[in-house]
Formats: sequence, structure tokens, C-alpha cells
Amino acid sequence: MPRWLPKAMLLALALYACFQLGSWAFHQLIGLLVNILIAFFLALAIEPAVGRMAARGMRRGLATFLVFFTVLACGIGFTVLLGSMLAGQIIEIVEDFPRYLDSLIKWINHTFDTELSRVEVQDSLLRSDWLQRYVQNSASGVLDVSATVLGGLFRLLTIVLFSFYFAADGPRLRRALCSVLPPARQAEVLRAWEIAVDKTGGYIYSRGLMALISGAAHYVLLELLGVPYAPALAVWVGLVSQFLPTIGTYLAGALPMLIAFTENPWYAVWVLGFVVVYQQFENYVLQPKLTARTVDIHPAVAFGSVIAGTALLGAVGALIAIPAVATLQAFLGAYVRRYDVAEDPRMHGHRRHGEAVMARVQRMQRALRTKVDKEAQQRSGAGGRVPDPRQEDPRREDPHQEDAG
Repeated sequence: MPRWLPKAMLLALALYACFQLGSWAFHQLIGLLVNILIAFFLALAIEPAVGRMAARGMRRGLATFLVFFTVLACGIGFTVLLGSMLAGQIIEIVEDFPRYLDSLIKWINHTFDTELSRVEVQDSLLRSDWLQRYVQNSASGVLDVSATVLGGLFRLLTIVLFSFYFAADGPRLRRALCSVLPPARQAEVLRAWEIAVDKTGGYIYSRGLMALISGAAHYVLLELLGVPYAPALAVWVGLVSQFLPTIGTYLAGALPMLIAFTENPWYAVWVLGFVVVYQQFENYVLQPKLTARTVDIHPAVAFGSVIAGTALLGAVGALIAIPAVATLQAFLGAYVRRYDVAEDPRMHGHRRHGEAVMARVQRMQRALRTKVDKEAQQRSGAGGRVPDPRQEDPRREDPHQEDAG
């Protein structure tokens, strides 16, 4: 056995063990890494406001605290308002449920010529097996729900703490990062940081603008239908549909439908239809244009980045995909060399016109070549000799010979 073979085997085993250990640690810490990523983008989003306060002489820690306190106060107030409204509407639905059931049974008896009664329907529902299984599963799942809620609160606290540190100690963090890099790399890191702040702020601005438009549109519909709590419901639809990706649209439309159902069941159908139509308008018309203007990326790139982010990180990836792609595109754009584009009709999409121009040019070239050949033949017939370039240079007979030379 060669002397180097045992050392090589030990080195290979050590590298494999380090790889397995690193893979295990990464999978164990993936949740924390995602939380840190969310906190970083949240800190970038509030950086403009914190920076303006700090430029006026306020300490960054106090400015960050005021921004977080304002956002938290608005969120708690809005949640309490919606919670009280939702509780009142649920109580009203429960109280009016017998009336809705009577009207439904009456319509079924009149349409299908049946003789159903509310007592029979209630007894069949209460004695059904699926209702008993549902109650048992709900009772056993209370502990799981409580654990999920506590886990979500802990995750939210982690994100808030990291984002607070990132925003309050932003200059110190940048200085610590640049201290381990050469001056040229430091300039690139600082430029990438500023681009990330601009793009993330632009993305938040676009989301806020779409939330305002969505809330205003749904407010008009709810006022026309006479649905109570129309302003609060409009704010709910605007915020939830824009800042909760993937499931935000369905959560945003479910609450107005529930409130509208308490007034008139057909109102819920109207709300559902409007939500579906507006969602298509927002996805294919409004969102691509606003996103492309505020973060300066193509609508197709924005749509593809959201799909890729959802596939990689789920709802978190869908939320941060657009600002991340916009930042990367703006940063790499400085290193891409661009050239002047030749003036060609086909460049503007005029393919047929471009082909006609090219065909006209080719016909003119053929006509000129034919005229030159005729003149050469006339001169040769008159006794003159027209030199052939291929005879003057024997290498012209073989084009490969010239290239080799």
C-alpha cells in the first residue's frame, strides 16, 4: 500500500463527515436563516424612513423604535377593529341561521316538490357521523393549534428583533462588512446596499399603491350593495391581498363575502364575482405595470420571479422575490457591456418590410453584377482583355489556401 493512501482515505472521510455535518446544521437552521432573510428585507424597507430621521439629528435606535411602534400600533388597532366586527357578524349569523335555513328549505320544497322540515334537517345534521368526527378531531387538534400559534408568535418576535438590529445598526453593520474587503470591493458592496434599499422601498411603495387601489374599488362595491363596515372591509381587502402572498387574496375576499351574506345571500355572490374579476385585472394589467415602473423590471420577469420564489421558499419567497431580482438586475447591469443597435426595420418588428428591403437590395446587387458582366463581355469581344482577379493571384482559386496563409 502506498504511504499516501491512508492519509488520502482519512482526508476523504474527514471531508465527507464535514459535509454531512454542514448539511445537517443547514437543515436544522433553515428556519432561522429564513427569518433572518425576512428581517433583512424588512430593515431595508424601513431604512428610508429611519435614514431621514437620523439625518435630522435623531438617534438611529430611537428612529427605528418609532417606526416599529407606529407600524405595530396601526396593526394592533386594525386587528382589534376587525376582530370586534367579525365577532359581531358571527353572532348575527348564528342568530339568523334558522331564518336562512327556513328560506332554503322552502325554496327546495317549492322547486323539487319535497316535504322537508327544519326539525328533520337539524336532527339529521346533529346525528350525522361526519359532524361527530369533526367535533372529535377539532377537540384533539386544539393543542396543535395552540402550538402553531405560539410558534408563529415566537417567529414574529425573532423577525422583529433581527430587523430592529439591522435597521438600528445599519452603518455599523456596513462598516464591519466592508472592513474585511479591499477598497474596490467596498464600493461595490455599498452600491449594492443602496440599490437594495431603493428597490425594496419601491416594491413596498408599489404594494401600498395597489392596496390603495384595491381598497377603493372594493369600498365602492360594498357601498353600492349596502354592506355594513364597508371602510374597514375595504382596508382589510387592500392590505391582506397585497402583503400576504398566495393566500392573501382568498383571505381578503372571504371576510367581505361573509359580511355580505348576513345582509343578503346574493350579495355574497356579487362580491365573489367582483373579487375574481378584479384579481384577474390586478394580476395581468395593474401589478405588472406598477411593479415594472417602481422596481424597474420587466413584467414577465416579475411574474417569473414570484413563481420561482414561491417554489423555493413558499410565501416568503413570493414576498421577497421581486425586490431581490430587481436588486440583482440593477447591480449586474453595471457590468454588462452594451453595443449600439444597427438600424434595421426588422428591429422594430416590421419583418415583412425588412424582408422586402433586403430583397430589393439583393435585386439591385444582381442587376449591377449583370451589367458589369455584359460590359466585360463587350470589351472582350472588341479585342480588349479584361483581367481576371483569380488569374492574377493563384491563391484565390482555393479560399482555404488564403486563410491558411
